[in-house]
Amino acid sequence: MLNNFTVKEWMTSPVITVTPDTTLSAAHQLMKDKNVRRLMVVENEKLVGVITKGDVREASPSDATSLSIWELNYLWAQLTVEKVMTRQILKVNSHDPISKVARLMLENKVSGLPVMDENDRLVGVITESDIFRMLVITSEQVSQS
Repeated sequence: MLNNFTVKEWMTSPVITVTPDTTLSAAHQLMKDKNVRRLMVVENEKLVGVITKGDVREASPSDATSLSIWELNYLWAQLTVEKVMTRQILKVNSHDPISKVARLMLENKVSGLPVMDENDRLVGVITESDIFRMLVITSEQVSQS
């Protein structure tokens, strides 16, 4: 069943992006506002990284710090996406079958991947949620027929 569907049919597009010089606090706020767990990092129309909520959480100050709240806020405001983003990016093609992408995500323990077109341009994101949505919708269609 999964071989019948391509990434293009189920990916999320357009993609929410930031640049490497975006502050971590701005990226975190964008994730909250758009209700997403990852942002693609683009520079000069080229995908250069991915930043996730987990990356933001790991870069956040610990409660055990001896710094004052003002010092923490100052340091947090200086931190940019470039400093914490993942640079080694697995990518998939918009014409790849969902089964191949699901296996790639499972084997690499990632919950989302950037989707590229034939010219290596970012055109979407495919996530676990997109695959779950596909499974639910197609199983409902099968049971109704």
